[in-house]
Amino acid sequence: MKNVLVTLAMPPVGFVMVVLAGLLLRGRWHRTGRRITWAALIALILLGMPAVSGGMLSALETGLPTTPPPGNPPQAIIVLGAEVIRARDEALGVRPGLLTLDRLRTAAELQRRTGLPILVSGGTTQANTPPVADVMQRSLTEDFLTPARWVEPKSADTWENARFSAAILRSEGITSVYVVTHAWHMRRAVLAFAATGLTVTAAPTSRDNPRGPNLGDFLPRASGWQTGYYALHEWIGYAYYWLR
Repeated sequence: MKNVLVTLAMPPVGFVMVVLAGLLLRGRWHRTGRRITWAALIALILLGMPAVSGGMLSALETGLPTTPPPGNPPQAIIVLGAEVIRARDEALGVRPGLLTLDRLRTAAELQRRTGLPILVSGGTTQANTPPVADVMQRSLTEDFLTPARWVEPKSADTWENARFSAAILRSEGITSVYVVTHAWHMRRAVLAFAATGLTVTAAPTSRDNPRGPNLGDFLPRASGWQTGYYALHEWIGYAYYWLR
């Protein structure tokens, strides 16, 4: 239910619903309805422009703590789950989605460089599927030949990723960690993990490669709305965590 509500509230669906609401209001409150309709349409068009939505996403990736603190270097790697998919071949079962695979690849590379143990974190996101963390653990072993020492299978969001993972690691005497997730998600993840008292070093995957916008970047497109969805979701989530 939570995921359905988020989808309805976020662009482009959320803005389309506001446009429809504005059109309905025009029958009784013409001026108010017209203003709401135009404001939502303009916001929808702007967010579909890669120059706008990409800029919002890139801003999330600045100022991340990617250098380990000299006095308290990381002792473990935490990799956050995203999505899982059911393979067409039933023999393969449930597999990591593309976002989750990206994070697992980065975590496996980091583990080979550092030799640090890995914790995978992620609860159940879909009915009739195992927890994301269980799928991640299997993929790390089978696809990347890298074992996960700890599995955190109960979290439903980033805040719980942090709380539940920190509890597991504190019992092992671990106070400093690498956190692996997408660069656009990292700002919110760092805030959540820092709130648990852990020292966090960011190990982001899929960092944006900044370039100057071209004319095509000011034309709305589907990829722009997808980027805008991630950007707004993260900025709203970051503000909510900051206010907690």
